[in-house]
Amino acid sequence: MARISDVELERLKADVSVQRLAEARGVEFEKRGESLVGRCCFHDDKTPSFVVTPKKNLWHCLGACRVGGSVIDFVMKAEGVSFRHAVELLREQSLTPTNHGAKESTVRRLPAPVESAADDETLLNQVVEYYRERLEQTPAAVEYLEKRGLGSAELRAHFKLGFADRTLGLRLPLGNRKDGELLRGKLQRLGVLRESGHEHFNGSVVVPIIDAGGKVRGLYGRKVTPGLRPGTPLHLYLPGAHRGVFNESGLVGQKSVIVCEALLDAMSFWAAGFKGVTSAYGVEGFTPLHLEALQKHGVKEVFVAYDRDDAGERGAAELAQRLSELNIACWRVLFPKGMDANAYAAQAKTPASMAFVLRQAQWMGSDVTARPPPALFPLTAETPATTTAAEEKKAGWHSTPRRRARLCRTARSRRWRRRRRTWRSALRRRRARPRTTSTSSTSGRGTTACEACRKTPLPKC
Repeated sequence: MARISDVELERLKADVSVQRLAEARGVEFEKRGESLVGRCCFHDDKTPSFVVTPKKNLWHCLGACRVGGSVIDFVMKAEGVSFRHAVELLREQSLTPTNHGAKESTVRRLPAPVESAADDETLLNQVVEYYRERLEQTPAAVEYLEKRGLGSAELRAHFKLGFADRTLGLRLPLGNRKDGELLRGKLQRLGVLRESGHEHFNGSVVVPIIDAGGKVRGLYGRKVTPGLRPGTPLHLYLPGAHRGVFNESGLVGQKSVIVCEALLDAMSFWAAGFKGVTSAYGVEGFTPLHLEALQKHGVKEVFVAYDRDDAGERGAAELAQRLSELNIACWRVLFPKGMDANAYAAQAKTPASMAFVLRQAQWMGSDVTARPPPALFPLTAETPATTTAAEEKKAGWHSTPRRRARLCRTARSRRWRRRRRTWRSALRRRRARPRTTSTSSTSGRGTTACEACRKTPLPKC
């Protein structure tokens, strides 16, 4: 889970006055030098033992409590909440006095972002909207997306990306309350909360899976915190069978589409301007819903952009076999060995590079003659459908038909061309080698080769 930044913590410690919070709980101060002294609000204090230093914004109880600290420590003790919950309370400024003292509070002081009376569909949409708000307030999560080339505001808004930072559970009523038990039970049934009460996608960038009608069908989470314990899953989905097709609205009216192995890979193509893209849920996660969506929207050609590793190669071959049975033509997008679409896009950093690998896609059909891939063009305003020769050269394209045709030749012809060049070079070196004097065995007399034509012997040379 992304930690709260030090800058945010220091801002809260400086902006929120401990003196004001203590006075709101009935503490009356009197000045003693540079400090303020009053009766502690956490225990039955007969003599003033609660000391506040306004210049440092710190407090300390010299009586029975024997504790102190910053404004965050004060809220933790006063409200009986955790460190993160105290930070959220300070952010929201929801700090009305209570009589709980140092006991743990059973009444949530933060407003719940979801409603217990909502149905499952509405509840899932409310969770998505809350995670979207948390993403924009979590710089570490936004930075993670930017490093992967997915940080644009347009992409975040289009796919409704969010971030689960564990604050959803802090805002829900506790389970010992009637409305809290009902609401938490619904979220556990949906898979947003686990049986332990923790958020399922805690510490993950959350990607909602939205159908063509705009309804949220599922959620995908990608852990962003480095150095997690070995065995911690980095990719998470809602429990149960996969529901929905990612970016199904982008398949409408498309004859040719791109199918990736992971959702972040699909978003990399989308960011490069290729809107007709969807994703399986892993190597073996191409579901019957995907097949149904391709047939429903009239897709005839598919670019299989799975990872360039052993598992990706096997998965791509199996997918091509399934699609060929439906008369859907397939081409394999070949990234460099060991790379996926997102890693390639982050390294290339140009939409033209994504177009290049699509142009070089390899035919996966059973035909003897390979079919060239159909032309796909990015649809963003920044990337025109036609490119200049300079742009093609920069992206690594080959600007002439002859050079493009040369790339399409088989490995056998390339090996023959190299062998022929080697043979011609050896022949030229042999012809340039000077001739030496030879002796005829038949005539018994020595003859010298002609220096002009290097032929021996010629009577009239």
